[in-house]
Amino acid sequence: MRNSVKTDDAIFNFFKQICDEKDDQKCIALGNNWIKAMETNLATMEANLDEKDKFKHIEDIQNNRNHLNELKDKSSTEWREYATKCMIEIMENKV
Repeated sequence: MRNSVKTDDAIFNFFKQICDEKDDQKCIALGNNWIKAMETNLATMEANLDEKDKFKHIEDIQNNRNHLNELKDKSSTEWREYATKCMIEIMENKV
């Protein structure tokens, strides 16, 4: 439980950094870095699944890939809006 809170805090702080970034290009770069990190995490998780679990989670994996693809080419305003929504969701789900 304690690790998930720390992970949530780290993710919250990353999204806060996106929201707080005044330079639009740096904001976009932070967002793109988020995409790359999540793509790497997804690829690592998928690689660690056995064939049975890969098949079981194939739709979830594809949905996550689709979500990340939808984030590509967002403007700084769109990134700030997305990051704000994510921060709100994190706060609402904190126990």
